[in-house]
Amino acid sequence: MPHPLSQASIGSPFIELQSVDSTNNYALERVHAGLASHGAAFFSHEQVAGKGQRGKTWVAEKNSSLILSVVIKPAALSLTQLFQLSACAAVSVYEFFCQYAGDETTIKWPNDLYWQDRKAGGVVIENVISSRQSVAGSGQSAIGNLQSEDRSSHIHHPSSGNWQWAVIGMGININQPAFDQGLKNPVSLRQITGKESDTMALAKELCFILEKNYRDLVEKGFDQIYRAYNDHLYKKGQLVRFKKNSRSFEATVQKVTEQGTLLVQHTIEEEFKWGEVEWIV
Repeated sequence: MPHPLSQASIGSPFIELQSVDSTNNYALERVHAGLASHGAAFFSHEQVAGKGQRGKTWVAEKNSSLILSVVIKPAALSLTQLFQLSACAAVSVYEFFCQYAGDETTIKWPNDLYWQDRKAGGVVIENVISSRQSVAGSGQSAIGNLQSEDRSSHIHHPSSGNWQWAVIGMGININQPAFDQGLKNPVSLRQITGKESDTMALAKELCFILEKNYRDLVEKGFDQIYRAYNDHLYKKGQLVRFKKNSRSFEATVQKVTEQGTLLVQHTIEEEFKWGEVEWIV
């Protein structure tokens, strides 16, 4: 397998689409057809069926959002590093947005992009693993078998198989001036800064940041990305209300572990996998 330094940079090639159901779907179709390579980035001005967490979709006005999926050939990573790639993407999205929105930007576990208490975007990762076994999925909701596809990469680690591809879908609210009142707590960069932006230019910038962090992950290990992830963790050290099944409780957010689980403290210390607990924000 090629060393990452011999692979193309993330964002090369950069493919512009006018409209698509989902950039992740489009990228995965290219992967399965043998038409995608490491680093390929698919940007769309419109996405009509964006993928999100737990089967949710992400709806946005045309030309209002940064809608981007990147193809990764994780040759130098193992299946035990699924959360590491998820954290790498989350930190990259954080670093990108923070440049424009300031230090009130945070990462809400597992990979939502937040500004103050409002969601600005997030990440969905879909993995192609050369095994007939399908594993439980993951991702983020701000946007939306040849082999099995794992949509919840960072929590459940398949015991066997070859991690052939990862498609990192990133959706960020950029130019939308207002949102449907039925949506819980969205925010756009335009609402924060008062300025409109070139979404495609921003997508190319995000590719550059993701490339830097991905190469750091492969060459230097997880420590730096892991520290950055927890340093900018939403509500870290604060009391938050959570819900697990019919049980509601308050707990202080401690950190996210290196395995991708959320550690909280109340009368006892508890650890949760993605999907086991709901934030009441």
